[in-house]
Amino acid sequence: MRRHRVQCLLMGGQACVFYGAAEFSRDTDLAILASDENLTHLRSALDELQADTIAVPDFEIAHLHRGHAVHFRCRHPEAAGMRVDVMSSMRGVASFPELWERRTTLETPDGIVCDLLSLPDLVLAKKTQRDKDWPMIRRLVEAHYFEFSANPTAEQIHFWLTELRTPSLLIECATRWTEDSRQQIGGRPLLQHALAHDESALESALFAEEQAERTLDKEYWLPLKKELESMRRAR
Repeated sequence: MRRHRVQCLLMGGQACVFYGAAEFSRDTDLAILASDENLTHLRSALDELQADTIAVPDFEIAHLHRGHAVHFRCRHPEAAGMRVDVMSSMRGVASFPELWERRTTLETPDGIVCDLLSLPDLVLAKKTQRDKDWPMIRRLVEAHYFEFSANPTAEQIHFWLTELRTPSLLIECATRWTEDSRQQIGGRPLLQHALAHDESALESALFAEEQAERTLDKEYWLPLKKELESMRRAR
């Protein structure tokens, strides 16, 4: 992807590994800029990977703008069987130019530079109807809290108060930064339970928050799934 100058961001399970929340992943998930020029670069990279489109939809810019993921399977000997999924638009997540501006750039021990979704954006992208995503969100935010809580920035405190899903840590966070918590109650009412040290009520509110997000995701994907079904029948 870098060799062919594809503007893309690693997300999904492999990005979670970089952020300290181990997850087994069979594929490479990429957020991409859905422009004609960038898709030309992407096609070149996929050609080198000897990647074929699998399932539906076909590799078309309109499908990416609509919110569909396009799936590929690689046949290159050094990536044989690897699946690559690309998306451009996701529910509750900013547009790609915004994601690119606040990306995280890391270098692996062997010198490969990787551009990732920022952690807050990755957490938003993980708020789906899938069971496996919610424990991962919890681990991602926990790992970030443990790494930076000794001397955090205002932005990090805001992120924890917005996204922590571990009752005991959310209570700890609200206790340490009480005024910040009070200011954020309007956006996340369950913080009132954290301020009151009511762990039972907090657990119930966190569950309700998760269920609401799952419902929104199901509603978002319902028309897209109908479109995929129509594509399968047409094929």
